[in-house]
Amino acid sequence: MTIVEFEKVLQKGESIDTEFKSWVKASSMKERVALAVDELIAFANSKGGTVYFGVEDNGEVTGCTGNYDLQNIVEAIYDKTRPPLFTEAGEFEYKGKTVITLSVEHDGPTYATTDGRCLRRLGKNSKPYYPDEMSNKYSAVQNPDFSGQIIVESTEDDINKLEIYKLKEKLKARDPESTLSEMEDMAFLNDLGLIKYDAGNLKLTIAGLLFVGKDQAIHRMLPQAEVIYLHYSQSNLEEYDARLDMTVPIISVIDRLSEKIQDANRIVNVQVGLFRLEIVDFSERVFQEALLNALAHRDYQNQAAVYVKHYPDKIVIENPGGFPEGITEHNIITHPSVPRNKLIAETLQRLKYVQRTGQGVDIIFRDMVSSGKPYPEYRAYNDAVSLSIYSAIDDVEFVKFVAREQNLRQRNFSLSELMILRYLTDNRRISLAIATDLIQGTRDMAQKSLNSLIRDGLIEVSGKEYMLTAKMYEAVKSDIEYTQDKVLQYVKAKGRIMEYVQETGSITNTQVRELCGFTRQQARLTLEKMQMEGVIVLLGKGRYAKYVASERLL
Repeated sequence: MTIVEFEKVLQKGESIDTEFKSWVKASSMKERVALAVDELIAFANSKGGTVYFGVEDNGEVTGCTGNYDLQNIVEAIYDKTRPPLFTEAGEFEYKGKTVITLSVEHDGPTYATTDGRCLRRLGKNSKPYYPDEMSNKYSAVQNPDFSGQIIVESTEDDINKLEIYKLKEKLKARDPESTLSEMEDMAFLNDLGLIKYDAGNLKLTIAGLLFVGKDQAIHRMLPQAEVIYLHYSQSNLEEYDARLDMTVPIISVIDRLSEKIQDANRIVNVQVGLFRLEIVDFSERVFQEALLNALAHRDYQNQAAVYVKHYPDKIVIENPGGFPEGITEHNIITHPSVPRNKLIAETLQRLKYVQRTGQGVDIIFRDMVSSGKPYPEYRAYNDAVSLSIYSAIDDVEFVKFVAREQNLRQRNFSLSELMILRYLTDNRRISLAIATDLIQGTRDMAQKSLNSLIRDGLIEVSGKEYMLTAKMYEAVKSDIEYTQDKVLQYVKAKGRIMEYVQETGSITNTQVRELCGFTRQQARLTLEKMQMEGVIVLLGKGRYAKYVASERLL
């Protein structure tokens, strides 16, 4: 841990995953181990966390003194917990004081002390964890997926038959060829995995509760499955003027919020040739995909709700639970799906609410980019993810161009191609390295997209970079800007070539290509233009051809 990171911990104070413990106030090592055991068990039974020894409750660092052995402390914690708890220990110096860290992760089992005490974290305190609160509320037998676990206390009476009817009707509308909707109700739910039979008794899975459970059943058995909608007006962006709290089935959440968003949408008409393109503030497809992602991938063991904050210029969806392992803001487009709730994701796919299991992030990005809007903005926190989608159209000419070209070619650009074109309209030039980072892919993927755009006559090679062609400039910028960029490219190349000639006496076509990153033709055209300007002359022919400064021949 760095000093900066530790100071942030001190500033934040004790929390659901952070505990400060005084070393100097403990009377013995036995007492310190006992204190550590209680807190670490509570963390392991919650979300994991770290105990900082040598820090007082108020954040004052008093340090750890005397003789101690971290390995002995770790082993003592292991011996005093059941099942044995694996702890990661570390130490560092802060302003001349030693701080010891003891960390654990939440890895599934319920931990207790060897004398039978069990605790879990509640806010910044550790509280007793009683048997009736423990994980036997859900049965994970043969199903590690949380959303596929059986709710032990559920019965058939917790099923809302109207929700089953709604699911079937929506499936018929989305997929008229599906035979799934023709099945008898319980067979329909069983086929989807939304109910299971335990010793002959019908039980809802967690996914089943969230798709067809009665409102009161969801509130009773999974109260954290709540979605809170907040609306903000232009005159007050700090305090909401309307609120809707929902602990209802997933499809009802989608329907209600989609209606609210669409009712408030404004429409911008963009004329593209003979047809008119209507662009709304918030595309229904984008909003639904973002909300479905939140509901399918949220951490349902986290007690927080999903928040949908509706501002005049953006919608922010705040989702409990950080990104699944391996996913970040910088690879979210291309990283393989890591569903936190597999059965929920699969049910959405089978009901045709999504085309495939996965994040669907590429759908959100594609619609936003092709509509000329800012990129979706993901922000990751330790225990939450937020997504902001914006309403403003940044570049109307880009929207027109994309619509016109896709119609002309009878194909849609790939997301990578759209992102590269959008970047070039804003930044004029792009390198292979930047393109690779931009599309969140490999160099081969980026090169393939660049080559495709070159074949379509939309971009061209400019030294070691790529720029828009004159056709693209005409569509989204201006001829003047294209000429300016080409002139700037020539001026830079001319300066490099003359500097090289002054130092070495001459230069060849091959050397110009290496120096400027040009193709053979670009090098030839540049050298010919410099000859016409009279700054260099050609000596020799063929393999012996070289260029020297005109002044050397005077």
